[in-house]
Amino acid sequence: MCNTRTSSAVILNTIDVLEQSSLQKIRKQCKIQIFPIGPLHKVAPASSSSLIMEDTSCIRWLDKQVQNPVLYVSLGSVATIDKNQLVEMAWVLANSKQPFLWVIRPGSVDDLGWNQLLPEGFMEAVGENGCIVKWAPQTHVLAHGAVGGFWTHCGWNSTLESISEGVPMICKPCFGDQRANARHVSHVWKISLHLENKFERGEIERAIKRLMVDKEGEEMRQRAKILKEKVEICIREGGSSYNSLNQLIEMIIAF
Repeated sequence: MCNTRTSSAVILNTIDVLEQSSLQKIRKQCKIQIFPIGPLHKVAPASSSSLIMEDTSCIRWLDKQVQNPVLYVSLGSVATIDKNQLVEMAWVLANSKQPFLWVIRPGSVDDLGWNQLLPEGFMEAVGENGCIVKWAPQTHVLAHGAVGGFWTHCGWNSTLESISEGVPMICKPCFGDQRANARHVSHVWKISLHLENKFERGEIERAIKRLMVDKEGEEMRQRAKILKEKVEICIREGGSSYNSLNQLIEMIIAF
């Protein structure tokens, strides 16, 4: 961050209300201006970070889920898992009896299609309780009223999108910043459960129950809702992200 060379400024996809202390330290260390203008998907909603064709049919499926909150499951656009892990995920979701929307990205598990990898008897066990797609319009999914939790790899885009919609998480990080993000979401903001061990069926089943059924999950949903409201204030006129964006524009115009 400090080795900015000839840069005039640093633009960050984050929000002052989330990382105020860290941003203060960065401002002291860097000799140039810092502009936290996130969340970018809210600031520029017409843009999309998706590199994969989105399957919007899952929104129609979500529209039908009115009885129980849906668990949205997606491990992002880069992370991969092996077949054994996919099988564990499948039976965890089936055994939870919780409605779920599961994204199985092409290439995320070997080179086979998801329908060739799922364990025998899984689809019969799930029935109409689950929906599986290759890729979902994530921001629309998280904003949907039927979604009550997000099982995520905790990449920063997914983390911000979930926070912006007030959706608590189950975090299963894979690499890089995902581990730090997961620790922050679970231990600082306290709106997630952090799965720190390998894919262990019992642990994940308990986590789903804690998030989606138990009082603990409802408390997380309340904290996530409060955080969502704070984010919304930041992007409104007079908010920290709103002001940072205007300052950035003024700086660019002044060149």
